[in-house]
Amino acid sequence: MYAIVEIAGQQFKVAKDQKVYVHRLQEEEGASVSFDKVLLVGDNGTITVGAPAIEGAEVTAKILGHLQGDKVIVFKKKRRKGFRKKNGHRQALTEIQVEGIFASGATKKAAAKKETPKAKVEAVKETASVDLESMTVAELKALAKEKGIEGYTSLKKAELIEALTK
Repeated sequence: MYAIVEIAGQQFKVAKDQKVYVHRLQEEEGASVSFDKVLLVGDNGTITVGAPAIEGAEVTAKILGHLQGDKVIVFKKKRRKGFRKKNGHRQALTEIQVEGIFASGATKKAAAKKETPKAKVEAVKETASVDLESMTVAELKALAKEKGIEGYTSLKKAELIEALTK
């Protein structure tokens, strides 16, 4: 069984117990991570393709260690100009070992809901004492738009607060 999974912005073809070097992950060494953006799963000749990802599919892996890749030399030169620049780079990598591939039955983690600016403005309207100083300029402009204040797009934060308190 194998899967094509997207890890840290790159696609990898992985199988169980395979070791893969990926871009640096935030988790600690020894931690278990799961990737739910599985694009394709192949199992004994049957291939399941997602559009773009397979719902409920998951690949779990264990972080073996963090390391740096080989040094790459970047050399730039412009002939007859005397311009030469030498630079080096070592990519930060994480070595992971795939523990399992689950084609279905994996539960997606509920994403934290972000409160929209309109919802924030409505919440501010409901409160009796409005603390306009702590609001961002975008929130103040949205509030000014709802109140029907003209020319609010070119006002600065202090001017917006003054116009809203009138």
